Amino acid sequence: MSQLESLWNTTSRMPVIGKKVFSLAFSQKAPYFGSIRPLVTELRPNRAAVRIRHRRRVHNHLGTVHAIALCNGLEMAMGALAEVTIPTDKRWIPKGMEVAYTAKATSDITCIAETDQEQWDTADGDLPVRVKGVRDDGTVVVEGVIRLWVTPKKR
Repeated sequence: MSQLESLWNTTSRMPVIGKKVFSLAFSQKAPYFGSIRPLVTELRPNRAAVRIRHRRRVHNHLGTVHAIALCNGLEMAMGALAEVTIPTDKRWIPKGMEVAYTAKATSDITCIAETDQEQWDTADGDLPVRVKGVRDDGTVVVEGVIRLWVTPKKR
């Protein structure tokens, strides 16, 4: 079990504040994540979800959640998923992101990252992580793939 997964298991059990404490701590690992004030709502191997509140600080000129804020949430979900899923003998780094904006982000958005365990078990190089952002009414507002470069750890 990774340190991140252990921290999640400990903090997420605390009613009301646990997920907030975890999200704040995880945001410190990559400080730019703090710009969206994320809330990690789910974290387990092969799946992570991060919630971005619909508030003025993350709006674009249309009053919807800005595309870059959405990408930030997707990247945070992907990073959390990668940390709790990757085998201990491998390492990862983001290689690229391809997304399509499919609807206006007019509510809070849940950014979801997903993989299949087989991808990690056989990973040697490219590993695509499926990502999407979903409005409160279930409408997908952004979807795509974040490509990771997965290699053996140097000894």
